[in-house]
Amino acid sequence: MALSSPIRIALMVAFFGILAFILGVIAENKKPASGTPIEGKDVIICKFPSDPTIPMGSMSLVAFVVAAIIGHVAIFYPYSGKSVPRGALFQSTSLSVFFVVAELVSALAFAMLLWATVTEVLHRNNNIHHNMDYQCPTAKTGLFGGAAFLALDASLFWLVCQMLALNARADYLDEDDNKGEYGQVYATDVDGSKV
Repeated sequence: MALSSPIRIALMVAFFGILAFILGVIAENKKPASGTPIEGKDVIICKFPSDPTIPMGSMSLVAFVVAAIIGHVAIFYPYSGKSVPRGALFQSTSLSVFFVVAELVSALAFAMLLWATVTEVLHRNNNIHHNMDYQCPTAKTGLFGGAAFLALDASLFWLVCQMLALNARADYLDEDDNKGEYGQVYATDVDGSKV
């Protein structure tokens, strides 16, 4: 059975969001607390153990960017070849609110993933210091993990935005609701003993 376009897009957003989360958590768990300071002549040389922090952080960042791009596609994609004007989509207050929240959480997740990865790269590349008390730190503890959770949250917000966009599309296009007509169930039709 072939999956419909909305389901395929939702699965891609979920897959890349979960992948970004997993890679970010692995980057956090594998990151050493600090490097080893080696004294030289009037310098400290920092030696860091070999670990997958930078590649995992970079792949997490890429996976998250893909999830956010697909999240945007999920909202504006012309399902069944029928496009809906942006103004009609954003007449839905709940879609507008969730879209802004998804954008903000995405920006924060991107910034934190980028910050942690770039900081880690800078610590590894700039490893010669003239301060004899330098302790050879790595990126702040918790940055990768926090960014990973924000990436997962942003992906979930994009999925909610997709559901709200599909509802707004159905309202705009007056598509039939396959669950029946509203108001068809009366209080006398409900068996109170099963509640």
